[in-house]
Amino acid sequence: MEIKAEIITIGDEILIGQIVDTNSAWMAGKLNIAGITVFQITTISDSREHILNAVGEALGRAEIVLVTGGLGPTSDDVTKKTLAEFFDSKLVLNREVLASVEKRLAVRNIQMTEVIKGQAYVPDKCRAFVNEWGTAPGMWFEKDGKVLVSMPGVPKEMMGIMEKYVLPGLKNKFKLPAIYHSTLLTYGTFEAHLSSLLEDFEKSLPPHIKLAYLPSAGRVRLRLTAKGDSLETLKQQVAELEEEMLKRVGEYVYGRNGDSLEKIVGDLLREKGQTLATAESCTGGMVAHLITSVPGASDYYRGSVISYANEVKEKVLGVRPGTLQTHGAVSRETVEEMAAGARKVLHTDYAVAISGIAGPTGGTPEKPVGTVWIAVASPGKILAEKFIFGFTRSENIERASYTSLNLLRKTLLNEI
Repeated sequence: MEIKAEIITIGDEILIGQIVDTNSAWMAGKLNIAGITVFQITTISDSREHILNAVGEALGRAEIVLVTGGLGPTSDDVTKKTLAEFFDSKLVLNREVLASVEKRLAVRNIQMTEVIKGQAYVPDKCRAFVNEWGTAPGMWFEKDGKVLVSMPGVPKEMMGIMEKYVLPGLKNKFKLPAIYHSTLLTYGTFEAHLSSLLEDFEKSLPPHIKLAYLPSAGRVRLRLTAKGDSLETLKQQVAELEEEMLKRVGEYVYGRNGDSLEKIVGDLLREKGQTLATAESCTGGMVAHLITSVPGASDYYRGSVISYANEVKEKVLGVRPGTLQTHGAVSRETVEEMAAGARKVLHTDYAVAISGIAGPTGGTPEKPVGTVWIAVASPGKILAEKFIFGFTRSENIERASYTSLNLLRKTLLNEI
């Protein structure tokens, strides 16, 4: 039997765009891994009527309803009182919750007030979860074999309560199917092309295994999801299917699951015992940021020259004035000299150089916005390629950065 869940987030601050609802995405991911299918996510205002309607409708459709938000000590936080009304319950003092709140206040040298003490009052028909990360407790209700759990909206508090109490409780109450996800990570092509290459493969998948295409900034994740009774059987089936996928799209695959281009590149450099420098113009240091986001990057990464101005390209990287005058800053010749200069200045085995027109202005008919040249200099040669990405500045910077890492990855693989 498929177990259905719905998520309700409560808060005017979400509805007016003051904050982004990241809680729902995190909860949905955790539920999915547990074998629980999320069918709907709803955001509502901090009002009694909306809460009563949303909770009633959700429990009419799903076995599990998770609610976040509206549990603070202030007068506009009405979730607890409204849920007590919905479940025909009254608020009573929970001594365990009160002790937790008192301990937390003592550590922070904060005086107890009646308002704060109100956090320890919970509906008498719920099971309260002590909030070790805040003061508002989680609350577990059951009705007609269904479960509703209310949690604070503060992400770290919600996550703590979910991990420690809610997920184990749901796994104990419901008979959940085994679920297994595995993802191939691709770069250098687009979703429609991958879909055409995998069309016959996708049609042949058994009913309990689905293929999803998840695109972002030049990358497409190909995720296989399998549901069944035996996790080990699902893993074996998915592994066999991935081998079939690799026969069709292997040239675009750079990793699996949680791999990242920046980590893969770092591992290759570490394996070779060689070093890297970057010279960035239009990306303004994003490539350096990606590389140094990987722990241990100092093993192989030496530094970057952000040569945004032509003067820096000339005086620091050694790009010849004649090159810039004849070919322009966005050209094969310029990025090749930038890459060679970065290797020389920073004394590395490899260097990546990028120069382009990020936009929204600066483009010409010959070099439209989104035009980017990328070069990779290695001990034996320099490889340079031209790319034309999109129209927005953020997209061009992001895609240029990841494309440069992918070009470096392919270069390293070819030279191992």
